[in-house]
Amino acid sequence: MSNLVKITIDGTEVEVPEGTTILDAAPKARAFIPTLCFLKGLNNLASCRMCSVAVEGQSQMVTACNTPVREGMAIDTKSDRVKRHRRQVMELILADYQPDPQRDPARAGQNQLERVAKMVGVDTARFAAPDPNATRMPLVDDNPFLSFDPNICIRCQRCVAACNEGAHNHILGTEHRGARWSIKAPFGPDWNASTCESCGCCAGACPTGAITEKRTRHYTPQGVKRVRSTCPHCAVGCQINFLVKDGAVVDAEAVNGPSNKGLLCVKGRSASFDFATADDRLTSPLIKNRATGKFEKATWDEALDLVAARLTHIRDTHGGDAIASFACSRSTNEDVYLFQKMTRVAFGTNNVDSCARV
Repeated sequence: MSNLVKITIDGTEVEVPEGTTILDAAPKARAFIPTLCFLKGLNNLASCRMCSVAVEGQSQMVTACNTPVREGMAIDTKSDRVKRHRRQVMELILADYQPDPQRDPARAGQNQLERVAKMVGVDTARFAAPDPNATRMPLVDDNPFLSFDPNICIRCQRCVAACNEGAHNHILGTEHRGARWSIKAPFGPDWNASTCESCGCCAGACPTGAITEKRTRHYTPQGVKRVRSTCPHCAVGCQINFLVKDGAVVDAEAVNGPSNKGLLCVKGRSASFDFATADDRLTSPLIKNRATGKFEKATWDEALDLVAARLTHIRDTHGGDAIASFACSRSTNEDVYLFQKMTRVAFGTNNVDSCARV
């Protein structure tokens, strides 16, 4: 067990394990420290400086997300000095943030950057360009799922961390353009030549909407209800929030579950719900009418009785090894266990396999 160290946060003494960051220690003292670029376990570059705090005996502010505590450290998270520093940091960040003047007003104040700006008391960008339209860059928009708007990118690198350290795809990166550097997002005309999987983990991590799922253009955030569920696509069990509006699922977002830790693949994020309201979705079993050759609706009891009778006939006529069972990778471990047990006990064969390995 790690050694405990005593520290003081805003006058409250707490004990935390040695090596704990100030940010992780703050809740013990019921202190709140705003963050912007930080992603727990993925990104603690402190590029935004929003989590800056004052430490007794140090003239400069330190970043709470990547500064470990030490014995006797006295930390100040809410003095006027700290608040002024955060406001100035936010004003500098907003100098690079140029949302489309034509954007839907209903979307204003909805992203993390704008919420944090309001939280620290910044309403306007003092250092913004006089005419942002004069230097607006085009959308990088050829990927079928994802879009990148460099005009509202603050280069916090959360997307890079989500791609490289979270999804381990190593597609996103940074590049220099003259005296400045920017995010390199492979969503342009040659996107298909890259190894990008369109998983959208970068969009899920972006605090400004610079990288976004194109689907979000088709609904506004007002009135959206989040419903916790498990992704239906495979047996990993990724936790997911389905976004429901007007009785229909309009989007999906990752939840910090034990197996996915806030990440999703392209299927979970972009193909886990559209079928629910598809016009051609099957809602009942179909059995072929031998006389007409057409499939007709049946009850589940009729369908299952037919399948059981046919399999029993094959087993009794040709032996159990005439049957092979193939489990779907979308099944849970418990379902697959029962499936192989049925194959071995009821069918009398060891011919059982699964596509879960792909």
